[in-house]
Amino acid sequence: MLQTLQVLSQQGESLLSLAQELGMRIFNRHVVQRKQLNDEVQALQERYFKYLHLLASDTQVVMSRLPRQHWEALGTTEASQDQPWPLTVVVQLGKQLAEVLVQTVKMPSNLAQLQDTQKLIPVLYHVYSFQSFRQIGILKPHPAFIQLLETAAERTMTFESAEVPMLCPPLPWTSPHSGAFLLSPTKLMRSLEGTIQHQRLLEGCPPTELHGALDALTQLGNCAWRVNGRVLDLVLTIFNAKGCPRLGVPSPASEAPRPSKHRLPANASPERKTELRRELARCLKVAREMHSLRTDALYRLSLAQHLRHRVFWLPHNMDFRGRTYPCPPHFNHLGSDLARALLEFAQGRPLGPHGLNWLKIHLVNLTGLKKRESLQARLAFADEIMDDILDSADQPMTGRKWWMEADEPWQALACCMEIAQAVRAPNPAAYVSHFPVHQDGSCNGLQHYAALGRDSVGAASVNLVPSDVPQDVYSSVAAQVEVFRRQDAERGVQVAKVLEGFISRKVVKQTVMTVVYGVTRYGGRLQIEKRLRELSDFPQEFVWQASHYLVRQVFNSLQEMFSSTRAIQRWLTESARLIARSGLAVEWVTPLGIPIIQPYHHDSKVSISGGIQSLTFCSSGDTNQKPNTLKQKNGFPPNFIHSLDSSHMMLTALHCYRKGLTFVSVHDCFWTHAADVAVMNQVCREQFVRLHSQPILHDLSRFLVERYCSGPRSTNAQVAKLQEMLLSVPKTGTFDLDQVKHSTYFFS
Repeated sequence: MLQTLQVLSQQGESLLSLAQELGMRIFNRHVVQRKQLNDEVQALQERYFKYLHLLASDTQVVMSRLPRQHWEALGTTEASQDQPWPLTVVVQLGKQLAEVLVQTVKMPSNLAQLQDTQKLIPVLYHVYSFQSFRQIGILKPHPAFIQLLETAAERTMTFESAEVPMLCPPLPWTSPHSGAFLLSPTKLMRSLEGTIQHQRLLEGCPPTELHGALDALTQLGNCAWRVNGRVLDLVLTIFNAKGCPRLGVPSPASEAPRPSKHRLPANASPERKTELRRELARCLKVAREMHSLRTDALYRLSLAQHLRHRVFWLPHNMDFRGRTYPCPPHFNHLGSDLARALLEFAQGRPLGPHGLNWLKIHLVNLTGLKKRESLQARLAFADEIMDDILDSADQPMTGRKWWMEADEPWQALACCMEIAQAVRAPNPAAYVSHFPVHQDGSCNGLQHYAALGRDSVGAASVNLVPSDVPQDVYSSVAAQVEVFRRQDAERGVQVAKVLEGFISRKVVKQTVMTVVYGVTRYGGRLQIEKRLRELSDFPQEFVWQASHYLVRQVFNSLQEMFSSTRAIQRWLTESARLIARSGLAVEWVTPLGIPIIQPYHHDSKVSISGGIQSLTFCSSGDTNQKPNTLKQKNGFPPNFIHSLDSSHMMLTALHCYRKGLTFVSVHDCFWTHAADVAVMNQVCREQFVRLHSQPILHDLSRFLVERYCSGPRSTNAQVAKLQEMLLSVPKTGTFDLDQVKHSTYFFS
């Protein structure tokens, strides 16, 4: 409770979120304490040390076994399972504890006076505030308490053990409720608190069907990390010297813009008062955002400093679509450019004959300067700018600062330092590198759609087909939109004439990228409007009209270029709409055997009365409520594609493990040592072809028909219509999947 009090922000926190957080922390402590009282910890310790011994062995006999199989071979005693408490219980418990804090924690009103003459004042106040037209209860600390913390409190931070990286390898995932942290409870499938349908599905699944996913998560968690000390030193210097937002190092709130201090004259006009109110609101908003960003960076850098000389691990779990995430939230490789630059593999590998070239290509990729050039051209460019690379490595803050102009400056700097050390080594091929090199999918969502539909034109534009230089789908769409614009301008369409010279890759990129993941025309129009407003020479009075026109043409271009993609999207959307209208949520099973259900239901209101305030909150995961048809139908296409990209990543992870590679991923961005990039690339392509060689859409159709159209419901007219839709699987084209194996720029 006191830890919660220590980290309350000056603005306070809503009673509901504070209650939920406190309740969950109590549940986690309860689980750990119960394990200690039941003598489970001693048995776990003995088994864990034997497991570590097996994991650390290098013999071929051991390599043929997966970590999960090692663990299972050491015994079958499973710890007793703790069912999570219902959300209402968690909130009710947390609310009572928060009320205890309000009523009992007090401090002297004036710290300068002698204690015995003092009047005591509460440290926490319960107040009401408006948030988006809703009145919510907030617990706010007294300003004197905040001042006391700032001036006298120890400079320490307290984290829950499950919020920080592990200092020993995680437990292998062996079931939906056993894996990751040694004592703290962890969900295999992360979800909103109170959502239980995912856990039910996983528990009802035959254990062997989950082995692929469990082993992939274990393998990602078994990658050992260390902190890049040289980068951390530079970041800390900038962080302590008021930050640098341009480089992603947030400034303190003291640097936030201040509202003007002039007193408002008594006869000020209503317009002037409104203007001042707006300025004040804007300054407060910026200050709050800066505080939030600064705190996030403080957590990350404090953990990095704490772990500076340690080896640590990041246990993983997945979301309901099968996409994987590290469990510790504040310091991991999924973060920003700065977060990624602070991390490197704890285990090094000699660069070998081609590793240095891959480091150079990776650096050029991080700059964003040669996206449409061949790998050979990128390598030649790196050699041309070797002076700048070495200068950046040697004098990052005082030299020519070339690294600061890169798209990903901190990762580029870390790469410059690695290249400098490698080229100066007596034998670069023998230089042991800890640096992760990335290979990125080329608009990965569209790659999966093109493969599903065997769409030759679409496949060529997203690099499924071998070519001498990378194809850029965003430029292709921009070119197609320009063709339509020219035709309309010739026909005298005013907005088409205004847009001459303004249709670029940047204007359409975000919309093209998110169309795959279900963005609507309305969302696409907002994205394009934002890009057009950034163009200083575009006539702003035409922004609304132009964004409407452009989003229509982007969708038309995609229809022309990715006809089978749009057909599959429509089939998935319409199928989900009919399933949801029949009163059920959409379910499917990924090619790797993970059962998936979409957690979109109409909100159910839950009330907890009594105490200092009644609490009402909404739960969208209540399976007793009807499915939310709009969310079910709009969510199905992107969620289905995400479940495919996670299957591809997991297959790649497992086969890289079999070949002895270090492998981690950030969704469709795969990381390994520079020496192993070629092997990872080969595995990645082979597994993509293997995945899409399955009849994925027909398997999905068969599963959905069996799940929603059989049994007593099958005579229903609505169900007959659904069955007809499910059986009308979109026809596929003639694209030869084997071409992917020879495509250099499929992932690059």
